[in-house]
Amino acid sequence: MAIPGNLLSSTTEAVDPNTSGWTAKLNCTIALGSGGRNGDGCLTVRSVVAGEMQARTVSSYAVVPGTVYATFADTSGTVAERIGIRWLTTAGAEISVTWSLTTAAASASWHRVSVAGPAPVGAARAQVLLSSTPAAGAVPHFWENVYLGYARFTLGNLLTANAETAELDTSAWAVETNVTIGRTVPAITWAVDAYPVGGHMLTLTAVANGNVSVLGVERPVVTPGVEYLAYTYLSPPTSSITTWIELRFYDASGTQLSATRGALAAPSTGYFRQRVSAVAPAGAASCAVAAGMDSATAGQVMRLDNTVVSVAADARAGSITTYDAYSFEQGVGGWSITSGAATVARSTPWGAYSVDGNYSLTITSATATTSTLRSARFPLTPGAGLNWRAEWASQVTAGGWTATRGVRFYDAANNSISLDATTSATVPLSGWWMLTTDVTAPANATQAAIEWTLTATSTSSVLRMDSVSLWPALPLAAAVANSGTASVTVTLRELVVGYLLTVYRVGQDGARTLVRGTTGLLSKTPLTSDLMVIEDYEAPLGVPATYAVEIYTAAGALSNTRSAGPVTIDSGDPNEAWLKDPGQPQRNLKVLVERAPDWSRPIQQSTYQVKGRRNAVVLSGKRGGLEGDLSIWTRDDDERAALHWLLDTGDVLLWQAAPGMGVDDMYVNVGSIDEGRVSGYAPELWRTWKLPLTQADMPTATGVGGSAGRTWQDVLSGFATGTDVLAAYETGEDLLLDQRWG
Repeated sequence: MAIPGNLLSSTTEAVDPNTSGWTAKLNCTIALGSGGRNGDGCLTVRSVVAGEMQARTVSSYAVVPGTVYATFADTSGTVAERIGIRWLTTAGAEISVTWSLTTAAASASWHRVSVAGPAPVGAARAQVLLSSTPAAGAVPHFWENVYLGYARFTLGNLLTANAETAELDTSAWAVETNVTIGRTVPAITWAVDAYPVGGHMLTLTAVANGNVSVLGVERPVVTPGVEYLAYTYLSPPTSSITTWIELRFYDASGTQLSATRGALAAPSTGYFRQRVSAVAPAGAASCAVAAGMDSATAGQVMRLDNTVVSVAADARAGSITTYDAYSFEQGVGGWSITSGAATVARSTPWGAYSVDGNYSLTITSATATTSTLRSARFPLTPGAGLNWRAEWASQVTAGGWTATRGVRFYDAANNSISLDATTSATVPLSGWWMLTTDVTAPANATQAAIEWTLTATSTSSVLRMDSVSLWPALPLAAAVANSGTASVTVTLRELVVGYLLTVYRVGQDGARTLVRGTTGLLSKTPLTSDLMVIEDYEAPLGVPATYAVEIYTAAGALSNTRSAGPVTIDSGDPNEAWLKDPGQPQRNLKVLVERAPDWSRPIQQSTYQVKGRRNAVVLSGKRGGLEGDLSIWTRDDDERAALHWLLDTGDVLLWQAAPGMGVDDMYVNVGSIDEGRVSGYAPELWRTWKLPLTQADMPTATGVGGSAGRTWQDVLSGFATGTDVLAAYETGEDLLLDQRWG
């Protein structure tokens, strides 16, 4: 799979199908190996004699001095290794090499090595160096999944890349209590597409017996009332010691207002993602992350990596439950037993019982009696009078339970108004079950709490609960036409993350056409969110279209279907037509047609005049598609500039005219264009254009270009000043798509 933003070619990255992107630099030979993870191929680097061996990329890649670049690779061998960025002048002379630390131990399993560093003064190009030092000749070392590009960090992270991964140095962290800070590179097997993790890990070493803590130096801006989520991978020195991450909020003067801690219930001494969430209190202006361990012994080491602070996501789009109350990563999240003998606690250890995150709420009843379980109250947004849907994941792990599931509503004075609940039913056994109920909020309701009345059917019964949501129940599929952009917005809700999605546009004749998404046509595309908004810019004008949605399990079995529509885009003035770029709809333009093409259809033919025959023998190929000149006008300088912008890419375009104009929707390539004046009057704004069109097939691999989750926060986390942003991007579109100079 291609690593996003990689300067290396796919062949160099994955070492598939050959090693043409690599060459020996020092004391080695290279060959194509097998058994890789990013495709089957891998780079085998074999020593000639004992001592350091190095391989490098054949090509070098343009860099900008002062800009931070990163490289990483997955590797396997019998000796420890390191990776480096080799900085070169325009003439190809080496300036210096930014090396990673050497891996702490050799490992024959695929593991990650990486490093980041600023391009030095005078650097114009860069190469990736791979290095290891065997004690004999003919010792192989294996490499693949190699990246070189800008420093990587998690989209939406309020922290910079160096605070997230420590690939550059440890300057984003400060000693708070009884600790020294360093970096190490343990040999860890990460997922092949876990791009922001691996390589250098921040290492905390206890100076003396006692508590240990470090504090992040960065203070990203926050908004009071907004819920934030922080997480990091923690590696405790022992499974019994308490390690933790903490989210702290500060006012404008830097005074700490609150601190919320998420302690890791470690099952072992591996690497575990621990989360913590909190709502920024009134007066909060910034936040910081702290981490540490309690009651450490002098010399004990804790490691962390992939530290992120972001706005907390909803369990379901529009859900009003807070993160701590639906995922239970730091405790019980405000849930309590309001009556009865049952007790509640966070599950333990990490990863034992969970649907979202790594923990769940555990309800235990020692007796076969009835108890009432209730959440904290959540403000009803957008308000009362709506239909609401509550959803829970539940799992019975001991005994049995019956339950009524419902929602209790409250007024502005916190008085209980009503409880809308299901009839009593047995809670399903064996595995996780998603249970739902629909309720209607009373007219004067301002708050809601989720409530279960639980009856244990045997002693020592245990119930787990996770991924709890409460949200306005909106249509599962909806389609809305947007005449101004000649597009249809299709909204799909309550999807299952990890399932596969196929979306068709269905015409009046019943013909189905796949709809385009960000990665290409939506055909069994993996879902990454429970909400999906699709903007279909290729829908027909002036005629109704419907949308057929198929949802498949991760294994490819059809799970359910949905439909939306019909909807009709207003075709507008029949003298106007649309020219659209399927991959970059921001360039789409409505133009005034002067004259539609007179079509021709070329064909390749060879004519042979046979002696003694009256008629020639003609050998023909298949007749080609339509070709002709579309004549249009632009009416002002803005339209003229927009048309140039649309045509600049040379991409396949979609030409759409109003129904009844004798032209079907058509994908076209545009040849050399002619722009002419309509008169000899110099200030005249109108221009006449001749666009040579050649009919083309619909592009299937082209995705709709977009920010893919990129926000202004990612710009703030990646650049120190606005001047740096201006220097990195030529246009606002390049900024949106993160397409930097060079």
